[in-house]
Amino acid sequence: MTDRVYPTAKPPAAAATTNGAAATAAANGTPTTAGPATTKPQLYRPYRPQPPKRRRRRRCSLCCCCFWTILVLLFVALLAAIAGAALYVLYHPHRPAFSLSSLRTSALNLTTAPDGSASRLTTLFNLTLISKNPNAHTFTFFYDPFTVSLSSSPGSVPLANGSLPPLASYPKNQTTLRTVVSGSWDDVDAGSVASLRSDLRRKGGLALKIRVETKVRVMADGRKSKKVGIRVVCDGVKGVAPPGDKNATAVANVADSKCKVDVLIKIWRFTF
Repeated sequence: MTDRVYPTAKPPAAAATTNGAAATAAANGTPTTAGPATTKPQLYRPYRPQPPKRRRRRRCSLCCCCFWTILVLLFVALLAAIAGAALYVLYHPHRPAFSLSSLRTSALNLTTAPDGSASRLTTLFNLTLISKNPNAHTFTFFYDPFTVSLSSSPGSVPLANGSLPPLASYPKNQTTLRTVVSGSWDDVDAGSVASLRSDLRRKGGLALKIRVETKVRVMADGRKSKKVGIRVVCDGVKGVAPPGDKNATAVANVADSKCKVDVLIKIWRFTF
């Protein structure tokens, strides 16, 4: 018999691993290629600083601040509306009322030069207004001096200006205001002259518009409000004509006249 010699040294681990991998690939039917291990080269990328992240917390806090501010304003407006509604139900306030009692024409002279170069207008009216305070509770109106102006309607040609003294109007009170308004214009434009002559020739006479402006302060239960501007416009006055005699007066028809009271709201330089 022949003696077999068995090696005593074990194969390197790398070889065993290679053989095992080859055996595994052979078992799976995958071809294998042997070769030295290679490393891929690393590309150099320059450093680019990243932009700072936005602070969302600050933006969120700003939005929350705006939201709460709007919410508080709405809440205050709601409280003011509730308080106003309660005062209206409790006191039921009314704005002041005005009416035109009478209008008399003492002078209404329109003269034109022979050559038509200049026209002169002279007027004089006696005006009577009635101021009413329709409130039944403790609402008292304190008026500043009034400014009164008269103009033709619808031509809006100015005819006269005047004023009225200050007034205190108490609840359920009625006050009669009398004044004399006049005007004098030396150079009246041709358009105004033609409009006045056409209106004076009408059968119903000249139509007139009266405008009164002042400021009023309201006092209730010992408390006074700030002054608010008001405008009173009386329209529908008809039959305005010059008197037939120098010592007589012509009475206008004020039966259909109506006076409207508007509150003047001033925003910066504009008045509404």
